[in-house]
Amino acid sequence: MNELFMIVVISLGTLFILLAAVGLVRMPDLYLRISVTTKAATLGVGLLLAGTALYFFEVSTTTRALAIIIFLFLTAPIGAHLIGRTSYFVGTPLWKRSVMDDLKGKYDKRTRELMSSEEEQKRTEEQN
Repeated sequence: MNELFMIVVISLGTLFILLAAVGLVRMPDLYLRISVTTKAATLGVGLLLAGTALYFFEVSTTTRALAIIIFLFLTAPIGAHLIGRTSYFVGTPLWKRSVMDDLKGKYDKRTRELMSSEEEQKRTEEQN
């Protein structure tokens, strides 16, 4: 029973990594590629590590796998956010069929600081 569960977990991890690779090729712009690869690849690698911990089923291997999973789940979204934010500030264009740009007009181009909704409302009132 444990081997069957391990096979399912490792297979799901492999599937998610495959979906991340397909998403990397199929998505039209950088921001969607970052989103797809971060979510799918992080989950895929996490499942592969969980399968490894199930396979070896030793304290040292399991704790290492859990430490790597925790580190990966903490750092991958932060890294993707920073890459996306930097790309936006540098001027990497959105997909031509994007409907909405949530950050447009909400940050100071000189200091790269985002405005809160109150600051944005105050700025709109000053312009009118």
